[in-house]
Formats: sequence, C-alpha cells, structure tokens
Amino acid sequence: MTAMRTIDLQPDLPIRLSESGSGTAVLVLHGGGGPATVEPIATHLAGTHSALTPTHPGWNGSPRPASLTRIEDLAAAYLNLLGELDLADALVVGSSIGGWIAAEMAVQDRGHRVGRLVLIDSVGVDIPGQPIRDFFALDARGVADYSYHDGNRFYVDPTTLPTEQLAARQANMATMRALAGDPYMHDPSLLGRLSEIAVPTLVLWGESDRIVTPDYGRALAAAIPNARFEVVRQAGHLPQIEQPEATFRSIDGFLGGGDHGERG
Repeated sequence: MTAMRTIDLQPDLPIRLSESGSGTAVLVLHGGGGPATVEPIATHLAGTHSALTPTHPGWNGSPRPASLTRIEDLAAAYLNLLGELDLADALVVGSSIGGWIAAEMAVQDRGHRVGRLVLIDSVGVDIPGQPIRDFFALDARGVADYSYHDGNRFYVDPTTLPTEQLAARQANMATMRALAGDPYMHDPSLLGRLSEIAVPTLVLWGESDRIVTPDYGRALAAAIPNARFEVVRQAGHLPQIEQPEATFRSIDGFLGGGDHGERG
C-alpha cells in the first residue's frame, strides 16, 4: 500500500513524499527522469523497509523555491527531512542525480541520519579523462542510445507523446539545468570531500552506461573509504529498469553483508 503526503520543510519548500512498506527507513532519490525511474527500487525495498520516495522540488509540477539552486542545498533539505521524520541510520539509495544528492547528504551528515549508501550510476564529481555526456545536447534517440544497453527497447518518439506529458518532461529538464547545469552535472569540490563519507557504500553501475562510464564509477567508488563497486551486465544508466533482478540482487547482497570489491 502506497501513501502520499506533503511535508512542509519550510514555508516555501513542500516535499511531496511517497511512502510504502514498514521497517528500517530507506530514502530513494530519483534522477532527471523523475520518481518513476526509481519506483522499481522503492517497490522492491518496501518488502523489508519503509520506503520513502520524494519528488525533488521542481519535478513533476512540484514547486521549487528560487533560493534552491544547488544540489548541495537539496541534500541539506533531505537531511532536514530525515530529522523531521526522526529517522536515523537510514539507507539512502540514489540514481544518477539522486546518487549525487545521496553522496552529498553523507558528506554533510553530522547527525547519523545516513547509515548506508547505494549510488547507482551517479553523477556529481569531475573525473579526469571521464567526461559526463552532455545530456542536454542529446535528442530523444541519443538519450535512448547513450542511456540504455538496448536503446531500441526504450526509445520514445517525442512526437507521439501527449502535449501535457511532453511539457512535463521539458519542465523537468529545465529544473535539472537550473540545479546541475553549471558547472555541468558536478560539484568541483565533491570528489575531494568523498573521503569524509564514513558509512558502507555500494556503487552500482550499468556496464553499458555511456552517460557516465563504468570507469567513472570505479573512480567514484575508489574515492569513498568504505565502498564496493559492482557492475550490472546488459544495463545502462538505469539498471533498475533494464535489469531489475540483477540490480536487486546486488542491493540485497550489500544489505546482507559480505565481502567488498568489484563484481560483475
């Protein structure tokens, strides 16, 4: 059973929150494609956790205050959200930009709100020799080909979309550009601050991701002291959509303990 509610963190910052399941809290953070891209993760984890999936301010028609202009600010807001809900040692799972938010939350965390991290094809850092693909320069065909192992399976011709759905997508991209467009999809200081993350971390990557490559992911994982890196075969930037069962096995294995190190 999924419930929806809105939590007013500030007078101008309402957070729309989807909640399902029960148990230890997991905060599931979406990327540029919106909450639907992480719904499979939330549904899976709701079997053993209390899964909380916020809609980032500015996505899917939700309001974004003019003062919210950085991913760093959004990470601070979500730490405040965990505080408002009186949650500690939460699992935080982030996909793409959501992974960037999750990593920033763990760096900022001083109240033991974050207990574990799962970063899935995360952006957010500048890796020499591993540029982040300019998502804003891609047409729909390019988005499918660079984001997925099987681009043909997931390509959507934008001319076939209803006007309101196309407008919503464009509004989401405008919000992403406002929060992460300059500097493009990274914080120049974050890579050097990842050493402050003290919690166990799984860095999970689709082997066919051409937005941020697996080598980018390996470098990201290497910068986090207690991280392990795993590859999902035949998947791109959203392995939870292309290869959900393999993605969930990796997450479940991480939560159940076990050795650290690259797998794939």
